[in-house]
Amino acid sequence: MGALKVNSGIAFILLMGILLILFLAASLFLGLPIFVAIIITAVIMFIQWWVSAKVVESSCGVKYLEPGANVFLEQMVSEICQRAEVRMPRLGIVQNRTPNAFVWGRSKRDMRLAVHTGLLEQLNKEEIGAVIGHEIGHIKHRDATMMTFLSVIPLLAYIGAHLLWFGGGRSREGAAILAFGLVSMIVYIISQMIVLRFSRVREYYADAYSSEITGNPHALSSALVKITYGLSLAPKDEAGNARSFYIADGVAAAAEIRNIANNKSQYDLNGDGVIDERELELALEQEQTRGGTWAELHSTHPPTYKRIQALRAIEDEMRTGTYGS
Repeated sequence: MGALKVNSGIAFILLMGILLILFLAASLFLGLPIFVAIIITAVIMFIQWWVSAKVVESSCGVKYLEPGANVFLEQMVSEICQRAEVRMPRLGIVQNRTPNAFVWGRSKRDMRLAVHTGLLEQLNKEEIGAVIGHEIGHIKHRDATMMTFLSVIPLLAYIGAHLLWFGGGRSREGAAILAFGLVSMIVYIISQMIVLRFSRVREYYADAYSSEITGNPHALSSALVKITYGLSLAPKDEAGNARSFYIADGVAAAAEIRNIANNKSQYDLNGDGVIDERELELALEQEQTRGGTWAELHSTHPPTYKRIQALRAIEDEMRTGTYGS
């Protein structure tokens, strides 16, 4: 938890520094007082924080559960929340055959947790528990709230970058607008990379928290393999703007499985023409030798093989009694 706070602090300081550069550029090139820029930013942050829950609900098709509607899920979430000492989130179901789950909300007291029907159908009890533990880890670490606020910074820069279309020409005003648009574009790229890295780091910590709270890192490794394969079969990017909230990214999953499919003969160890669950897990690990760093930099989630590696390291440390020491 201490290391997570350090990482969060570094990301926050970097993004605030970048935001200050954007403010100074707006003041220098557009004549916008810095205090006005701060007020505009605060208003946009408040609006994003306030409407984010409704946006996620509507875009993902969440249907909230009445008490007793899904006893299995309610009991599992309740047990893990008690162990984690966090408030029970409001539960929802998404009628979707892809295996996935996510949490969102405005604050720790306003958190909601939704699971896809595909997750409940395709994973076993231990794997579902591991996924729930991961999502409770996000609640424990306030990840949804942090991501909601921090993502405003690249959004502001993205809006500013659109001024490139209106800048140029020989006039002083046109040159100033063009200069601000260029600065905004650079700020957008850098801040977006920081936010994405921050998102990936928090996934590792949520994985680790699941391992601690359930005592079963192997179950989460197994779940991630099934989830990655299941998401790769989705006909499109169904998560949309809510991708960062999910336990796994469907776009990245499709890319990982596509690489494996292109090398099917290498991974089909028993030669039966089908890559089974064990072969898929081994294939995901071996894919690390193929690089993919550029794609990872633009992803909200780490590659599945890296998450499995980290979970296996935790499993080994738990087995030897050295975890957390």
